[in-house]
Amino acid sequence: MPERPSGATVDERADGPAGSDRGPVARNGWILVLALLAVPMAVIPAGDLTIVSLWGFVNPTASDSGFGVGGYPVWGYFLDQSRPFAALPPSIRAWPLAVGFHVLAAASAVSGAAFGREDRRVTGGLLVLAASASLWVSVGLAARFGVGTTSGLLTVLPVGAVTTLAVAIAAYGSDLRGIVVQ
Repeated sequence: MPERPSGATVDERADGPAGSDRGPVARNGWILVLALLAVPMAVIPAGDLTIVSLWGFVNPTASDSGFGVGGYPVWGYFLDQSRPFAALPPSIRAWPLAVGFHVLAAASAVSGAAFGREDRRVTGGLLVLAASASLWVSVGLAARFGVGTTSGLLTVLPVGAVTTLAVAIAAYGSDLRGIVVQ
């Protein structure tokens, strides 16, 4: 194993000696990271319930389909736009970043579990960036749906940002602390 300047050894294998002293959440963090791909970025409970996922909008009360659930994929939203990407609101432009950071974090975590090697700082950092981008999308939605008016702060619930940050802290917190402490 390579040596760090401080004399500590580096072993980034998830199943190796350094991985075995981690708790079950850290050892199985890849499952949580994969599950984040299904967690909505935001939930808009006011009026007709709308779920804003990484992959698009879902409205359980829409009757566009025979199932009583309507959806609009994110790629359809961007492809149907008559405005150039740069003219869209900044929070909407952050949406592809949120998707990209989530997918990269999932790829990093799964490859770490599959091949036994993972730089957990990279995966944790990608999750923090994914949480930030998801929060940016949620705040932008909240601004358009009236936060700051009489409708109150619970107009848009940033479920994805909170959940992603919680997974980053629970599964990769010690690795992320190591970046800041050194």
